[in-house]
Amino acid sequence: MTRPDGRPNDQLRPISFIPNVAPYATGSVLVSFGDTRVICSATIEDDVPRWMRAQRVEGGWLTAEYSMLPYSTLERKPRDISRGKLDGRSSEIQRLIGRALRACVDLKKVGQRTIWIDCDVLQADGGTRTASITGGCVAMAIAFNQLMAAGKLKQFPLKKLVAAVSAGVYQGVPILDLNYPEDRDAAVDFNVVMTEASEFVEIQGSGEEAVFSSEEMTAMLELSRKGISDIISLQKAAILTADRAAPADLASLAAAFRK
Repeated sequence: MTRPDGRPNDQLRPISFIPNVAPYATGSVLVSFGDTRVICSATIEDDVPRWMRAQRVEGGWLTAEYSMLPYSTLERKPRDISRGKLDGRSSEIQRLIGRALRACVDLKKVGQRTIWIDCDVLQADGGTRTASITGGCVAMAIAFNQLMAAGKLKQFPLKKLVAAVSAGVYQGVPILDLNYPEDRDAAVDFNVVMTEASEFVEIQGSGEEAVFSSEEMTAMLELSRKGISDIISLQKAAILTADRAAPADLASLAAAFRK
């Protein structure tokens, strides 16, 4: 079996992070998983949802929004606002992003604030939800570093880094980090979210008009664990360099799209 892009079964696509692409956000990054590219930003609002105030819940809140821009796919995708409502897929993905990132944040240390994670897909080639979680965590860590440097936080709220990757069974073989042709034709599709301590946050998996064995599931989870370990190393490097990086310019963004 040969993958469409020639990668070994356990190899990730090229992954990169360009920080500070949205200067008005508290933290931001352009994350690329191969040809999938997502701008992830973290914006901090000095307020909490009404339900938290009514119930006198301590600490802050984190929520996420996810959107595929009209030109992110081969055929133009209408904006949600043109239909008057958020489509079911986008709603499900942004809830996943929120759950994944809340799992690694001590919201009491955030104070009476809301963390808005916005994920805007510029180009989709499979794995947009996993790229959004991975980039969202980096954007959030950059934002927390900014607040710590400004003296607005007394303690760092991020408990552990979290990242996500896809795995699947393609032409009878378990593979890691599916691109669009693989995602389209896979018999089984998994999305795995884990912390830097190899703890599971969430697993989404199903057969596409197919079934899968326990051996195949174990293989996909092991591929995901290995992949996420590599991704988290890249996240750490991106977070460390973000404070020293100037705001991204058009030249660096153009270079990212030429890779």
